[in-house]
Amino acid sequence: ENLQEAAKWGFKISDLTRKCQTLEEVFEFINYWDVERKNLPVATDGIVLKVNSLRQQKNLGFTAKSPRWAIAYKFQAERALTRLNKVTYQVGRTGAVTPVANLDPVQLSGTVVKRASLHNADIIEGLDLHMGDMVYVEKGGEIIPKITGVDKDARSFMLGEKVRFIVNCPECGSKLVRYEGEAAHYCPNETACPPQIKGKIEHFISRKAMNIDGLGPETVDMFYRLGLIKNTADLYKLTADDIKGLDRMGEKSAENLITGIAQSKTVPFERVIFALGIRFVGETVAKKIAKSFENIDDLQQADLEKLVSIDEIGEKIAQSILAYFANESNRELVAKLKEAGLQLYRTEEDLSGYTDKLAGQSIVISGVFVHHSRDEYKELIEKNGGKNVGSISAKTSFILAGDNMGPAKLEKAKKLGITILSEDEFLKLIS
Repeated sequence: ENLQEAAKWGFKISDLTRKCQTLEEVFEFINYWDVERKNLPVATDGIVLKVNSLRQQKNLGFTAKSPRWAIAYKFQAERALTRLNKVTYQVGRTGAVTPVANLDPVQLSGTVVKRASLHNADIIEGLDLHMGDMVYVEKGGEIIPKITGVDKDARSFMLGEKVRFIVNCPECGSKLVRYEGEAAHYCPNETACPPQIKGKIEHFISRKAMNIDGLGPETVDMFYRLGLIKNTADLYKLTADDIKGLDRMGEKSAENLITGIAQSKTVPFERVIFALGIRFVGETVAKKIAKSFENIDDLQQADLEKLVSIDEIGEKIAQSILAYFANESNRELVAKLKEAGLQLYRTEEDLSGYTDKLAGQSIVISGVFVHHSRDEYKELIEKNGGKNVGSISAKTSFILAGDNMGPAKLEKAKKLGITILSEDEFLKLIS
């Protein structure tokens, strides 16, 4: 109904949308478009299925990355056969080494494919790859090409040597390691391996981290090659005179970039922690850390016991944090960032509104609310020291219930004897 209304106002909307009442209708729609999509004027790789009711969308909510009320259905990928010429290796920000197949060019889903990911050593071993093999290539989600099989019948007596995963980093020569329970091989030289250094700087300047305008991967690469920056702290030593006159860097661009770098010093503690690029420390974990430590020094000195006592931090993340600060180069980098004036501490503003009124309590939210949105209530729970949980169990402290609480949840709450608080009762509790 919203889309139809938008169309009445003159917005361009797709006329291919359909409201389905049953699973049979959904599959009918999918099967129709699996064939018919080839006649569309644009390339498409699937269908998005959404819950139509806005109330149900609100109740279902979001994960950190996507709505719980929508899902993408991907069509079976197109497949092509081509020759494997050689395997090269790429090193990412975390040091993960990805093998890449270099192929005879082949047409696939509207583009020419020359390279495809081989993911890791186990995939290579499972495919029993040899140089010169004829391989099947698909586009995963019709975007990223990947090798899915080998035409072993096409092998001849001229078969090349078996593909074996490399032992040393292709960039810095360090001996690769493979951590227990992980499929990837890693270069452990995180402070001196060029792609890792550039990757860490790119992560540091990204929108969800320090959000430095005017600085992208190409500029980072240029600054690194010219020796202007060797780590993230060097960004704060740059001057407009250092960079004006460089490729695509006029006087105005240089000044804007230096202003953007200076403005990043106001980025709050939690985002600076995320920007450091500690392995397994994403946005959510960075927030938890920022609420649990006064400053970066406290975090640096924390032991395993202190770290695992923090909500959502298990031993794997805790060990990664300890390993990060055990590295002398990382400690020196943090000291330089502190010297540059970054917010490596909690401010009064960060702490305002935080209490421990709900400390140690696990709370489930259900229903539709009047005074605040579900997301605002989740934030209030966290600000008061509580923990948001998605499902009811014996460990649930209480349920914050709005109108139209799900009957299954209501029945389970009664069965387990869990307290149900109304919106007003909850607000009174934390006021």
